[in-house]
Amino acid sequence: MQHKMKQLAGAALVAAMSLAGTANAQSTEDVKIGFAGPMTGAQAHYGKDFQNGITLAVEDMNATKPVIGGKPVRFVLDAADDQADPRTGTTVAQKLVDDGIKGMLGHFNSGTTIPASRIYANAGIPEIAMATAPEYTQQGFKTTFRMMTSDTQQGSVAFAVKSLGVKKIVIIDDRTAYGQGLADQFEKAAKAAGGSIVDR
Repeated sequence: MQHKMKQLAGAALVAAMSLAGTANAQSTEDVKIGFAGPMTGAQAHYGKDFQNGITLAVEDMNATKPVIGGKPVRFVLDAADDQADPRTGTTVAQKLVDDGIKGMLGHFNSGTTIPASRIYANAGIPEIAMATAPEYTQQGFKTTFRMMTSDTQQGSVAFAVKSLGVKKIVIIDDRTAYGQGLADQFEKAAKAAGGSIVDR
């Protein structure tokens, strides 16, 4: 997973670099890139992998001696723990904006990403998140991008009905923004394929 996160983070960093603006001095200028994810709590392993991948991508990018607008820059990661909590996520988002980040990589969870995205959008900061909930990009912010497909694509795979011949289905989700969104999309696809949802 860390290798995948590094690849995704590298692509995101290149995108953020193109949106970061120009440096003002001939000497190397630091360009802050924000990161937020669950660094503590039950999902800390995801957040740590995400952060490790982004850290490696930043180091790799800095080794190329990047230039923006003809001036040398060095990317600096400003990392924060959003604890996979929406309220903490908005607090973290505001802190990162106040710190002067030029681009945002994260958040990891849809539940934290959706409310935080408004803060980045209002500040004009591009955000590239792991969020899969369709609502994230349906808000219409011009600064929101995703690293993964939305639940619309993930949840529409009604393999249980078509491939396995299952007609009666029970759906269980954890009522997080991610779980509920994915379950909603699966339910729509299952019904469209001829399945019957007997309980949820």
